[in-house]
Amino acid sequence: MQQTPQDFGCFTPCHKCIDNQINTFAGVGLRLECNEKMKQIGKLETGKAFITKAHNLPSNYVIHTVGPIIYENVTEKEIQELKNCYINSLELAKENNIREIAFCSISTGEFRFPKVQASKIAINTVKEYLKKNEKYFDKIIFNVFKDENYDIYFKNLNPIIVKSI
Repeated sequence: MQQTPQDFGCFTPCHKCIDNQINTFAGVGLRLECNEKMKQIGKLETGKAFITKAHNLPSNYVIHTVGPIIYENVTEKEIQELKNCYINSLELAKENNIREIAFCSISTGEFRFPKVQASKIAINTVKEYLKKNEKYFDKIIFNVFKDENYDIYFKNLNPIIVKSI
């Protein structure tokens, strides 16, 4: 299978997507490691995930996942793909004894998944996953970059689990 530039993440200079931000701040080592992983995988399907070292980021690992791209209306397939992003990322974290994980708002930027719907899917998927796997995690963070996203997550999270930092 021939690889395309999209298989290696965003390369648009100064683009503010999360992929480009992670790769920019992690340094070239992350791009090189991703390149090696993609040679093994061939193509990462939507909803699947893989793990790399974090390189220059203030963490030990980065879990990479491909969220669904919304072209018109959200379909059941795209909802399941988004759920799979969270489930497969959590599974990788559990397998690698990663007890704390932070999620961005997967697919809600350039991929156009509606933000309110995506946050509900993220929250409910993680809550459901934790019913059987809570002992493997100490902290799960929904990391947002805009006030709008913060307000959406704050509203959709159960106030009991929201803690002020």
